[in-house]
Amino acid sequence: MAEQNEPVMDDVMALLETEPTNVPVISPTNIPALHEELAILVATGRCKEAIGISLSQEQVKRLDDKEVIKYHKRYETFIGAKTTDLLIDSALSLTIKFV
Repeated sequence: MAEQNEPVMDDVMALLETEPTNVPVISPTNIPALHEELAILVATGRCKEAIGISLSQEQVKRLDDKEVIKYHKRYETFIGAKTTDLLIDSALSLTIKFV
């Protein structure tokens, strides 16, 4: 009976050792959409705040794929941090009202 469980346990241990990735794969077909998101960010005037660098619309148009991916990851990180801050503030506010 123990011999039958060994292959199953090996499979389970292999699954536990691998790190799950929740990162979407950026394919070359997604790059124009990422360009567009960066262009919108520049148009709103929040580029410096969100990605740490001021860009113009012309500079966004001239970005290569690697730079687009890099700046878009920065933007996603910024949005995630803002969302987390708002959730924490809301939870604290609700807790204070409850108490």
